[in-house]
Amino acid sequence: MTDTWKSTIGRVAFLNCDPLFHDLPEKWNVLSAPPAWLTGHVLRKDCVLAPIPAADYAKHANELVLLPDIGIGSQGEVGSVLLFGAVPLDSMKTIALPTDSATSVALLKYLIAQSGRVIDYFTTGPDYESMLARADGCLLIGDRALEAAKEFPDMVQLDLGQAWLELFGLPMIFGVFVARKDTPINVLQEAHAALLTGLVAFEDSDEKREAVIQWAMGRSDLSHERLDQYFGEVFNRLDPHHMNGLHRFLSEACHLPDELEFAW
Repeated sequence: MTDTWKSTIGRVAFLNCDPLFHDLPEKWNVLSAPPAWLTGHVLRKDCVLAPIPAADYAKHANELVLLPDIGIGSQGEVGSVLLFGAVPLDSMKTIALPTDSATSVALLKYLIAQSGRVIDYFTTGPDYESMLARADGCLLIGDRALEAAKEFPDMVQLDLGQAWLELFGLPMIFGVFVARKDTPINVLQEAHAALLTGLVAFEDSDEKREAVIQWAMGRSDLSHERLDQYFGEVFNRLDPHHMNGLHRFLSEACHLPDELEFAW
């Protein structure tokens, strides 16, 4: 195995990571993939670190450590983890689940279980029309959810970030940055610092925020107004309050009893 993985950072192939990755120094290669795929990339040493579904961290907590300060979350509406359907959730009997995320699936099943309802689920590729042709509802995440909500706003039946907030009064952390436990700490800290530098610039500079929005506009059909709103709904900076939300999700929905383990 070569050491190219030590200069490669994984990223979710959605807009929600743009503030971290815009103008990343050229020394870093970027491995872009759906959230659920990134878990395997980290475990196989295809990259030094990556954001993965929080639910996948629970499955592999014995092999992975969390990176502090950064992640993918929302305090209420997230805008890109949505349940669609022609009927309200209370009237749904079947729901199609996507193959590209684990956290959203675990969260939806948990929320529905809390209501005492029984739903028939099946998993399929994340395509709005084919999913709803076979089920009463469909769960979509990321850019596909954003685009579907733009085209079919009346079909949005539930924003999962808002539902979690209403249930527990806590933010929902959908994605966490992780690395293998045997990753050299100096390499890990360098990669983490590169991402955090971009995020700080996004938070502190209107010019940087505008550049990120323009970058996102070039890769989506969403308006400037919607993207500006979206980068307020989804966030990448994690503080202790956000970590409380993560721990609650991992313990309640993923049955992870242990304390979270960080790289430092």
